[in-house]
Amino acid sequence: MLLALIQIIGYLVTIVSTVVIVQFVLSLLIAFNVVSLSNNFVASIWQSLNLILDPMLKPIRKIMPDTGMIDFSPIVLIIGLRIIQMLLGGLYSDLYMSGAL
Repeated sequence: MLLALIQIIGYLVTIVSTVVIVQFVLSLLIAFNVVSLSNNFVASIWQSLNLILDPMLKPIRKIMPDTGMIDFSPIVLIIGLRIIQMLLGGLYSDLYMSGAL
């Protein structure tokens, strides 16, 4: 049961990390005028990505110092999620080695 939970969290971490990377790439494309938010498809993808990620990124942005044009909160989110994933994996291996599972 615990292994299944750890695997589910691992999949969720992978999905969120992928969404963060997609948002980052899209923001670069928008910033360099490769794609435009006047395109309805691009605007809807951009809004969807922001709706998904903003609840996770806003608390990080409140804690992080203002760095001007560069937003480090997505990388902090990815690192935090990976740390949680590693801690849960370590917890599982400790429980498995102790014979509790």
